[in-house]
Formats: sequence, structure tokens, C-alpha cells
Amino acid sequence: MMKLAKSELQQLEEKYSRFFSLSIDLLCIASFDGYFMYLNPVWTKTLGWSTQELLAKPFIEFVHPEDQESTILAAQNITQSIDAIYFENRYLCQDGSYKWLSWNATGFIEEKLIYAVARDITLNKENEIARQQIIHELEALKFALNAHSLVAITDKKGRITYANDQFCQVSKYSREELLGQDHRIINSGHHTKEYFENLWKTISKGQIWKGEIKNKAKDGTFYWVDTLIAPMLDSDGKPYQYVSIRTDITQRKLSELALLERSRLSLLSAEVSLALSQSGTLAEILQNCTNTISQYLKLAFVSIWTFERQTNQLELQAGVHCTEATCSALNNSEDFPNHMVLANNIVGLMTQNHQAIFNQELTINHPELLLNSTFSIFRFSAYPLIVEQQLIGIIALFSQQLFSEPTHNLLNWIANNIAVAIDRIWAREELLSRREALLLRLASQIRSSLDLDIILETAVNEIRSLLQIDRCYFISYSAQPSEPSLTITSEARNPNSPNLPTMLGSIPQQKSNFLTKILLSQELICIDDINRKSYLDDDMQELLTEFGITAQLVLPVKSNSGEIGAIVCSHCSGDRIWSNSEISLLQAVCDQLAIAIDHAQLYTQSRSATLAAQTQAEKLTTTLYQLQQTQSQLIQHEKMSSLGQLVAGVAHEINNPVNFIHGNLSYAHEYFEELLTLLHLYQQYYPTPETEIEDFAEKIDLDFITSDLYKLLSSMEMGTTRIREIVLGLRNFSRHDEAEKKQVDIHEGIDNTLLILHHRWKNNGIGLDISIIKEYGDLPLIDCYPGQLNQVFMNILTNAIDALEELKIKAKTTNKPQIIIKTEIFDKNFVVIRIIDNAGGIPEEVTTRLFDPFFTTKPVGKGTGLGLSISYQIVVEKHGGILKCISEEGQGTEFWIQIPI
Repeated sequence: MMKLAKSELQQLEEKYSRFFSLSIDLLCIASFDGYFMYLNPVWTKTLGWSTQELLAKPFIEFVHPEDQESTILAAQNITQSIDAIYFENRYLCQDGSYKWLSWNATGFIEEKLIYAVARDITLNKENEIARQQIIHELEALKFALNAHSLVAITDKKGRITYANDQFCQVSKYSREELLGQDHRIINSGHHTKEYFENLWKTISKGQIWKGEIKNKAKDGTFYWVDTLIAPMLDSDGKPYQYVSIRTDITQRKLSELALLERSRLSLLSAEVSLALSQSGTLAEILQNCTNTISQYLKLAFVSIWTFERQTNQLELQAGVHCTEATCSALNNSEDFPNHMVLANNIVGLMTQNHQAIFNQELTINHPELLLNSTFSIFRFSAYPLIVEQQLIGIIALFSQQLFSEPTHNLLNWIANNIAVAIDRIWAREELLSRREALLLRLASQIRSSLDLDIILETAVNEIRSLLQIDRCYFISYSAQPSEPSLTITSEARNPNSPNLPTMLGSIPQQKSNFLTKILLSQELICIDDINRKSYLDDDMQELLTEFGITAQLVLPVKSNSGEIGAIVCSHCSGDRIWSNSEISLLQAVCDQLAIAIDHAQLYTQSRSATLAAQTQAEKLTTTLYQLQQTQSQLIQHEKMSSLGQLVAGVAHEINNPVNFIHGNLSYAHEYFEELLTLLHLYQQYYPTPETEIEDFAEKIDLDFITSDLYKLLSSMEMGTTRIREIVLGLRNFSRHDEAEKKQVDIHEGIDNTLLILHHRWKNNGIGLDISIIKEYGDLPLIDCYPGQLNQVFMNILTNAIDALEELKIKAKTTNKPQIIIKTEIFDKNFVVIRIIDNAGGIPEEVTTRLFDPFFTTKPVGKGTGLGLSISYQIVVEKHGGILKCISEEGQGTEFWIQIPI
């Protein structure tokens, strides 16, 4: 029995031993004194120590130093409690590493033993630590993002679903104002449409977009952000929301922009300085300046205006208009946009106080009036161009954005430099204009006159006036073999210095040797101060001192024929610096004088030889001209004589019967009144006439006849009066009996001529329906040949009607034909008659020959070419007046008849 019990106990121990050795957990038995009593094999496998090594040392030595205190405390609790205790610690491995073990231990106080189960939880613990670390890092990252970044989350359509505090703080919008909105709420308008299209194209593909964006806060201020937008993808790889993380880089951007602005402004100042230093006209130089300004500053318009020096009105000199794509020059003031009118009051104020205008806001109520511009709000700046406290112009700028203070300072500097450049160019142009005028007058004098004395007199006077010197004279050298001499032939003196003695006449021989050498050697002498010129001989020094000359410029003149002279400029009021430009001008004058001398000599030599031939040619020309004039006059006089006789005869023959009819109408009217009175008496005293009388009265409608006969007689009287007026007009027009001069009313002659031509210009089924517009002035009676002057009116008015008729036939215009007749007093001693039509004008080549005899543009049989030629003789030769034609092709023609009062 005992043997059987022992066998069962042995089997039970073996069974528990297998369970102990095969367990995957770390099983151990330890004593209260801190040593392991028993360990299963997993300990060696897990920690790498052998069982003997683990049993040889207190188990606390294998615990991580940081965990030893908590482990000792747990062991004490185990020894004092019967409940299982759970704790964790790290155990040292043989390779020096540590593994995390989780413990479940129970103490048996009676046996003073600890039974414990441990499990390797190193992997889980490391994962947990890593997870906690990630959570900690994420919290730190979130804190950093919230503290330093603008974070927003949008749905796939771009609507904001989350905005952090920093986003709200920088954008000045509350979270409630942002949620549900898209990012257009902070769009500054700085970036192009394509910029944002590219952004959306990138993130909609699931790719991250990075870039810098300029946004606009709620209060209107701008800020820059460095932006990263990351798409959040669904299971299909498509974005379902977007996370944008922005860093406020406004300060950095402002620093970069400030640096960029300084660089840009430096380049701008250099480019403007270069443009102002270039040669060219004022408009070209200023246009280069505006082009340069528009390249470096973001502008809508920039223009430079100057005050016109005669009228003091603003005049556009140069300008540039810019859109988002291009910039183009403004050609004239009409191209400048209408919103310039809005700045007129501001500019007017600046003309008074000479103060610059900086970033003045202008609102355009009608953006469609602007040139290709989409902006309705501009910042207007203007800078005065001032020279010696005088305003000479204005620079006007329209910009979409505010100018910075450095830009303002630079524009002030540019305005000052442009003002100086304009003043310099004006001064140069004025000087060049005066010099060119001098050369032009000399050249004109040479062309118009071959009198050398007149030319030299003009030259010295013009030179003295231009250079503002005390004296200018011309020296002529006579190379006679017996005695060469110098003579001052022309002289101009300062009228403000009446005490200056004249130098005209011959220079004594003993004092002319030095000058003679100068002239023969063709050497230019420039003396700024005679006291500092040691090479002057004593005689020359004495001559200059005698006439009070302190500075002198001598420019020799030599013609191709060998004539020698010199232009001498003298000053008697101290030093005088002769500039290179003055010397160049005088050399050009000397060249002109050399030509004049040659021309004068040639003229003198050829005059005698050609005088006889010229006289004969003039006689032949005069004779031929007189023959032509006589022939044309005979033809026209014969024509007008016959026409005058015919008109006078017809008028006389018509006048007699018309006078007879007109005279008898008054008696007919009187007789009709008497008969009508008798009829009324019969009706009064015999109210019931016979039936036959009543029937006849009803048949003829006696009442109608009674009333209509008055009208009939009045109409006949008006008709005879009109015929008498026409006859009188014919007689007045022909003026057959008025061959001598007499004082007449010019308007009467014009009206008579229009009466004769009434059938051609009036709309009576035959005429052209031409509007005759009379603008008569208050004229006195004019002493003239009335018949001949009427002939002139007839010729010019007939030509105007012919031209309007031809234009109507060709249907070249839809304008109503009209002839305007204006009369007025001209220059107090003349009366001017202007006849103007709108028939399309006359070509220039025809206008030059218009008054030539027998010249006509009409078809054969319709014109002799004598009308205007005779008219010219009548006005110019007979009356001493002027007849000219002013015509612009495509517009109309005006004939100007000017007669002495």
C-alpha cells in the first residue's frame, strides 16, 4: 500500500515537472531572502543566462537600476499579502540588453517562498513606448503648428471645415466667418488666374503643392504665407479633403520686397539718368523716361505734361498706358483716359502750391470709359517740374497699388532731373532756333538780294544781337599792288552804349599789319582778355585800347573768287568767353558770307552782259502777255456786250407790257369794287329777282366768284410785281449804261446775280435745290465797276453750281449741296466777299493754273477757260484787289474776293 502511494506521488511530480519545463512563460520560485530557488528553462532561453548564474545572485541584481526600487517594494508586498501581485520591470540579458517582464506573483508566508509567473512583454512595451512617443511628438507638433502656423482643412470643393486660432488671428476673420467659405474670401488679387488653376490641378491629382501666396485680411491689409497643401486620399486614391499649413512670411517678404524695391529703384534712377543724357527731341527723351518708369513701377498710366510757354496750358509731351499684358505709348492728349479729368482739380491745386500729390485715391464711376482697364479705383500721384521756383510741367501717375516712401522720394528726384533736362532742352532749342533763324535770314537775304552791303549790314546786326556783344563789324581787305588796305565797311553797335565810337572807315596802315597777316593766313583769333594776350603787337594793342575793346573774336572770310575779309566780334565791358558753339555759328555765317560775296561778284559780272537780252525778253514777254490779255478781253467783252444788249433789250421789251398790265390792275380792281357795290344794291332793293336770274346766280356760284375775284386780282398783281423785279435785276446785272466807276451796294449786285441764276439753284423741278446761305456784313458803298464786278460774281457762282451739279450726277456724296456767301470788312480798308461751296474741292495741280487764260477742266463746248482769267483781271488789275482760291480736296472750295473800299 505504501509502495503504491509512493508510485502515484512520483508520477504526479513528473507530471508537474513537465508542465513546469514546457511552459512558455517564465516560472520561478524564490525565497524571501531574494534568491531564486527554482527556474524553468524559458529563463535561459529568454535572458541568455544559465540557471546556475541566475541562482547564484540575488534576483534584484538582474533588475534594471531604474526598476529596482519598485521591484523591492513589490517583493515586500508579496511577502505580506496572500493576494497575487502584478508589476512590471526590466531584466538584464547576458548580452547587456534589457527585456520587459510582466509579473504575477504570490507569496506563501509559511514556506517563506514566492511563486511567480513572468511573461516577456518587451515587444509590446516598446510598441507602447513608441506609440506614446508618437503621441507626444504629435501633440508637440500640433502645439507648434497651432503656435506658429496657419492651419486650415477644406473639403474637396475647397470649403473651409477647420481653421485654427493662428489662421483667425492673422486673417482677422472669426472662425464662424471662415467656416463654410472658400479661400477666395482672403484673395488679394495679386496672383493670376492661371496661378490658382495650376494649384488646383496639382492637389486634385493627389499631389502636394508648395508655394508662396499673398492674401488679404479682413481689414484690407495684406500678408504673405509660405503654403503647403496636402490632399487626404480615400481608399480609391482620390482626395476627400485638403490640409493647408501656412507660415506667415510677411516680414521676410517685406524685407525681400524692400531689397528688391531698392534694387529696382536703383536701376530706375540709372535708366532715367541714361535716358535724360541721350540726344534727341524733347518728346523722344521724355517718352523714353515714361517707358522706363512704366517698366520698373506697376502703373496703369504715366504721363509728362509741360506748360505751353505762350498759352500756359498743359500740353501732353509723353505718356504710357499699361494693361496686365502690355504697355503702349499715348500718341496725343485725346488718348489720355477720361479719368484724367478727375485729377484736374488736384493738379490745379498743385499749380498753386507747387506741392507733390502722393497716393491720392480716385474712384472711377464709369470703368468703361478707361482704355482697356478693369480697375475702377486708382492711386493718383503727381510731381511738379520746377525750375528756379517756376512750374514748367507735371508728371502724373495712376497706379493700382500704393507707392512706398522710397518710391515717392525717387519720383521726386526724377521730377527734379526731368525739370532740369526740359529747361536745358528748351534753352538749347531756343538757342538753336535763334542761330538757325540767323543763318536762315542770311541765306534768305542772299537769295533775295545780291547787294553785298545789305547782306553784310544784316549779318553784323544779327550777330551782335544774338551774342549780346558791344560791337560787330566786317573788315574788307583790298589787295592793291601799290597799297594794300583794310576797311571796316559794316558795323553794328550796342544801342544801350551810345558812347561807343564808330570804327567805320579805313584802318591806318601802321595799325593794320597784324590784322592783315591774320586775314592772309586765314587764322582764327580768339581773345578773351586783351591784357592776357602777349602775342599782340603794340600797334594792334593801341588800336584795341583806342576803341575800348577788352575782348575780341576774328573769323576770316575768303570767297572762291579770292576776296578776303573778316567778321570781328568785340566786347568793351570786361572779359568775354567765346564758346565753341558761338564760334561754330560764326564760322557757318562766314561760309554764308563767302557764298554771298561770290554771288554778288557773279551778279555784277553778268548783269551788264544780260541786261540787253533781258530787256528784250521782257518786252517780248510783255507783248505776248498783252496780246493774250487783249484777245481774252475782246472775246469776253464781245460776249458780255452781246449778252448785255440782249438782256437790256429783253428787259425793255418785257417791261413795257408788264407795266401796262400792272398799271391797269388797279383800275380793274376799282371797277370790280363798283360793280360789286351795284350788285349788292340790287340784292338789297330787289330781294326777289326773276327765276332765271336766281338760276344763273346759283349756276355760276356768285358768292365764290365774289370772294375768289379778290384773290385773283391780288395774285395777278403779285405776279406782275415779281416780273418787274426780275426785269430790274436783269437791268442792274447788265449795268450796260454804267461803264465808269461809281459807288454801289455790293449786296445788291450779289442778289441780282443769284436772281439771274435762280432757275439753276432753286428746287423748282429743274434746279439742284442748293441751299444759299447769306452771311452779309455791314458794308459801306464800294467805289467799283459794278457791271464788271457782277460778271465776277456770275463766273464764280456758275462754277460753284456746275461743280455741285457734277458731284450730284456722280452720286459721290449724300450731303445737301450748299453755297455760303460771306461779306465783311477786312483790315479797315478792304471789303472781302467769300463764296464757299461743299462740292468736294479742287486738286492742287488744278488750283495752281485756275486763273490762266484758256485753262479749263470742262468738256469741249462747255467752257472757254476765260471766266476766271477775266475775273482775275477785273479784281486785281481793274480794282487793285485780290482774287484767290482756297480749296481742300474732299471738302470744298472758297473764292476770296478782296476789293479796296
